[in-house]
Amino acid sequence: MVTFDPAALKARVDELEGELSKPDFWNDQQRAAKLSGEHQRAQRNLTRYDELVSNVEFLREGIGAFPDEELLPTLAEVQNELARLQEAALFRGEYDSGDAVVTIQSDAGGTDAQDFAEILLRMYLRWAADRKFKTEILETSPGEEYGIKSATFTIGGENAYGILKAERGKHRLVRQSPFDQAHRRHTSFAQVIVAPLLDETGDIELDEDEIRVDTFRSSGAGGQHVNKTDSAVRLTHLPSGIVVSVQNERSQTANKDTAMKILRSRLAEKAEEERDAELAKERGGVSMGFGGNAIRSYVLHPYQLVKDHRTEYEVGNTQGVLDGDLDGFIRAYLLQAAGNGA
Repeated sequence: MVTFDPAALKARVDELEGELSKPDFWNDQQRAAKLSGEHQRAQRNLTRYDELVSNVEFLREGIGAFPDEELLPTLAEVQNELARLQEAALFRGEYDSGDAVVTIQSDAGGTDAQDFAEILLRMYLRWAADRKFKTEILETSPGEEYGIKSATFTIGGENAYGILKAERGKHRLVRQSPFDQAHRRHTSFAQVIVAPLLDETGDIELDEDEIRVDTFRSSGAGGQHVNKTDSAVRLTHLPSGIVVSVQNERSQTANKDTAMKILRSRLAEKAEEERDAELAKERGGVSMGFGGNAIRSYVLHPYQLVKDHRTEYEVGNTQGVLDGDLDGFIRAYLLQAAGNGA
C-alpha cells in the first residue's frame, strides 16, 4: 500500500533547501533546475497536506455543531485532496513529474476507428481542462470521411506524464456504427501513445543520418499561411520506425524543432517501455499498457460499460467517461502498478 508520508517529505524539503542555499548551486544548471523543481513540488504537497489537516479538524469540530449540509463541501474537498496526495506519492519515475506528449492513432475499424480517435482526443482534452492542465495540439491528420487518422498534443501540469502513463495502449470501442446504414454493431480500435516531454536536448542523443525528413503542405485550421507553404514536417526515425509529424507552427524550421523535441520524447518513452517489459519479465508478470490486446473497452451497445482490462475497474456512465471522467481508471492503474513494483 502506497501512503503519503509528510515527515519524510518535510525531511526531503529541508535537504533540498540545504542544497539550494549552497553558493555553487547554480553552477550545474541542469541539476539545479531539477532540484529546484522537486523542491517546489514537495513544498506544494506539504502546503496541501497542512490545508487537509486543517479541514479535517474543522470537520471534527463541526460535527453536531453545524448542519450536515454545511459540512458536505469540506468533506468532499478532504476526500478529493486525500486521493490527490495518495496519487502524488506514486510518482517515482525519472520523468513522472513532468509534462507529457500524447499521440492518438486510429487503428483497425476504418471510418469508425477514425471517429473513435477523435472521440478520444476530445475526452483527453476535457479531462485535462478539468485538471487545470494546459494543452496544445501540435498536429492533426483528418480522416478520409470523418474523424482523424492521428493527433499529437502536449499536456502540461504537475505529474502529467506520471498520470497519463495509465492511458498508453490500445483502446476499444463497441457501438452501433453511425456510418453503417443498417446500424450494425461495429468494433474499432485506437492507439494512445504517451511520452515524457523532454526539456533538455541532451537527454536523448539523435543521429541526423538516422532521421528522414519530409515536408508537406499543412492541412486543417491555420489560416492562409499554412495552406500555401510546405511548412509541415514529418520525421521518421529509421532505427525505431517512429514517425512524428508537426504542422501547427508558423514555419518549417519551427515545426522541425518541435518535431525533434517530440521524437526525443518518443524515444525516451520507448526506453521506458522496454524497461517496464524487462522488469515484468523478471517478476514473472506481464507489462501493462503496451501493444497487443486492448487495455480498455468502451461498450455503448448492447449495454453501457467502460471497463479497464488491466485492473477490472469499470463504470456504467459511458458518457461521463467520454466527457473526461477518467480519474477512477487512472488511480486504479497507478495503485496496481505501484503494488506490482512497476
